[in-house]
Amino acid sequence: MIGTAPPSPRLLLVEQPGPWGREGLRESHADPAVAFRIDHLAAAAGLRLQAIRSPGRHADDGGGHRVAVADVRSGVARTTWWSVDSLDTLVGQLESADSLDDGWLPDDAVVDTDPLLLVCTHGRHDACCALRGRPLAVMLHRLLPGRVWETTHVGGDRFAANLLALPTGALYGRVTPDAAPGLVDRILRGEVSLELLRGWFGMSPIAQTALAHAHRELSLPTSGALVVRRVSRVVDDRADVTVSGPDGDVTVGVVMSWSAPDRLTCMGPASARARVYRAVSLSSAG
Repeated sequence: MIGTAPPSPRLLLVEQPGPWGREGLRESHADPAVAFRIDHLAAAAGLRLQAIRSPGRHADDGGGHRVAVADVRSGVARTTWWSVDSLDTLVGQLESADSLDDGWLPDDAVVDTDPLLLVCTHGRHDACCALRGRPLAVMLHRLLPGRVWETTHVGGDRFAANLLALPTGALYGRVTPDAAPGLVDRILRGEVSLELLRGWFGMSPIAQTALAHAHRELSLPTSGALVVRRVSRVVDDRADVTVSGPDGDVTVGVVMSWSAPDRLTCMGPASARARVYRAVSLSSAG
């Protein structure tokens, strides 16, 4: 699974109760034209759009929408929340958005640095996400009430159930309800669970692979204890990654290959292939 988190460093979370179609917010009970505009403006501002809803029953409540910008970049790591009465209001706010800063956010927006868990339950995108994601979301909601949301497609349907931990951006796959208590405990302690890790939002696949390998080999489970500083040019399907830690820099070698034919989504063809990333070495950068 490693190296399969999307590279987006900033996400726009938009609460939309009720059902989601394959295109998420654009195929929901939201006005399609308004939802399309939000998607377009978010992309222009460097934001990946994720519809969210509370775990459980999904009837529309008509009570407005909670909205957030989640920034997983190193040194930032925060989720900023506010509310809008209608999605038309959000369109107006996004029209002044800039990909370089958060100056467009409303004055009453609240910064949140506590752990927030998003579980992909986007069944119209792939049935596996709903079948495996919804039971996980319900279990997580029992463990961490008020800090769990269902969300639309995060990629990697074959790894369902997928769980995104904010504000660190760590993405976990093949998470079962039985594994939820231990994973929540690790997240609340500020640690990375390497056994279920797919990678981190906001990084290239090579950087994700190197960082996970460094965490494992250096026995440093604390999230943020290591930082990727540089990724070399890829030569013959290999790259070197410089990772900084409390005891100095290390270099991790990462090689790339292709997977055997398999389904890349639960409903996809059985003959597809995916890039596979594997760390093969770790040495002192000095």
